[in-house]
Amino acid sequence: MTEKKLLMGNEAIALGAIEAGVQVVTGYPGTPSTEALETIARHAENCGIYTEWSSNEKVALETAVGAAYSGAKALVTMKQVGLNVASDPLMSLTYIGVKGALVLLVADDPGPHSSQTEQDTRAFGHFANIPVLDPATPQEAYELTKLAFEISHEFETPVILRTTTRVSHSCEDVQLLNPEPAPVNVSCEGFTKDRRWTIFPRLTAERHPLLENVQVQLSDRFSELPYNSVSGSGKIGIIASGVSALYVKEAVKGFEELFTLFRVGTVYPFPEKAALSFLKRIEKLIVVEELDPYLEEQALQLIGKSHLPVDVYGKKNGFFPVSGEYNVDIVIDCINKVLAELGENSSLSHAVPAVLRGELPLLPVRAPTLCAGCMHRTVFYAFKQAAKQLKKDSKVETIFSGDIGCYTLGNAYPLNMVDTCLCMGAGMSIAGGLSRTNPGAKQVAFIGDSTFFHSGIPAVINAVYNGADVTLAVLDNRTTAMTGHQPHPGIGLTVLGNPSKAIDISDVIRSCGVEFVRSVDIESLKNSLEDCIEAAKEAMEFKGPSAVVFKGRCVGITKSRIRFEIDADSCTGCGFCVKQLGCPAIFLPAGEDKPVIQDSCSGCGLCAQVCPSGVIRERGVKK
Repeated sequence: MTEKKLLMGNEAIALGAIEAGVQVVTGYPGTPSTEALETIARHAENCGIYTEWSSNEKVALETAVGAAYSGAKALVTMKQVGLNVASDPLMSLTYIGVKGALVLLVADDPGPHSSQTEQDTRAFGHFANIPVLDPATPQEAYELTKLAFEISHEFETPVILRTTTRVSHSCEDVQLLNPEPAPVNVSCEGFTKDRRWTIFPRLTAERHPLLENVQVQLSDRFSELPYNSVSGSGKIGIIASGVSALYVKEAVKGFEELFTLFRVGTVYPFPEKAALSFLKRIEKLIVVEELDPYLEEQALQLIGKSHLPVDVYGKKNGFFPVSGEYNVDIVIDCINKVLAELGENSSLSHAVPAVLRGELPLLPVRAPTLCAGCMHRTVFYAFKQAAKQLKKDSKVETIFSGDIGCYTLGNAYPLNMVDTCLCMGAGMSIAGGLSRTNPGAKQVAFIGDSTFFHSGIPAVINAVYNGADVTLAVLDNRTTAMTGHQPHPGIGLTVLGNPSKAIDISDVIRSCGVEFVRSVDIESLKNSLEDCIEAAKEAMEFKGPSAVVFKGRCVGITKSRIRFEIDADSCTGCGFCVKQLGCPAIFLPAGEDKPVIQDSCSGCGLCAQVCPSGVIRERGVKK
């Protein structure tokens, strides 16, 4: 019995995986992919599915590979930059293949909204010879997830389900075959010893021709699937995939007789037979796709190989943006640009009116900032003061290397405490490199607790092994905060809420050979700023690798009842609290000369500790 449910794209993927019989699910949290694993985790116990947040994407994939070698159906979830971490085992896995089924949900982030890159996973699939499915809606995401498991099992290959932010986070009524997730068959064939599972150059040489042949077979199979569809009857063709195809449908609404749209749902291997049939019906081709000109290159190659008289308008000749997220207005503008070109040089000009649109108001801009009461602000401010003291006493400058997480926002005014940020776990390594080329400066690297476990430990080992004079500040707020408060190895809970061994970060750092390791519990200290400054100074004065682990709680999870207020009668209006901290709870009202503290205050008390006049105190506490 089928039933419709309103689902987010990631939720639809999760239910599709359960329906496909997934038995092992691993991943690392990363927006916009996170909700898929979290949804499966909610059903894991009832359905008998092993589910884990792994320490990073590489480990997640390798864990899933072990399950797939045993004949199980496995799913790995990550965002596009996580694919970089997982690419090492994945590139080899394409040659070896799998026995059960292995699907990778990789969520791209055009924009980007919450990422350091705008990678296009379609191009990665082409590079690695891995089939890539590209849904446009939550309904398609649900259906293509099941197809991905079928393809993976039949062709014994990993399959990538590539989504984008708008697909993963949009909602739609999804027609479900089984509305209530049922227990899956947890049995599998088990691991059988075979030389196939051990990759050597000779095995790679043997498997590569087979791998290339599979791409041809998949291209033919994909050409027959309904997810590669043609609509319209015009001589101007448009090819699009993913959510871009929906933008096109809305953009040309009312002008369908002028266009023929080819929607591609299985982007790699490119469905050549279906595409060739489409290209023979048109005279001009518009390519609409976010990020890389992947479809454009495939179309140009096919047009050239087949000697078709079709002109192509896309990214390569400047008709569409080469980066950034698209929307309906952008697509309309770009199609109009093509239509204007055709009006000057084409016999179709008399039949090509401009596509019109209504103007929408712009959304207000909200600058990203650390939450009111965030422990990171206290640590950043403490190191800022320690660095000032170091410069005053020893004329030594300090360079601050950051990492990926909430604390990246420490680069914003007025803190200005992140001078470099590259990728997860890179802060400590970059600080080590800077120490070799800037001998007159002190190096400080900030890293979060989850990022430390993800990829920070090797950098600590490298700093000790090579004697780098760097200070590591671990911002341990007891969660993976930036992606929605997922657990990690330092918390002592699994994704299912089961207790586990909590890995102490200080112990790990000491075991790596760091001699100076201090731990500061910000929450238990009455004057946390003073203690944080002292710990920062001691660590920075130590010669060689040093570390301070600052422990607190993310204010997004733990809400304090304490609130602070400013005594307006005693306030001098110096603005120090506003100018130095950048706390969103403190602001200067228009036309006023004294700041106020809003109800969004989380009660950390940092402002009270820095106020030079001592006029900030807990609400209800008298002078």
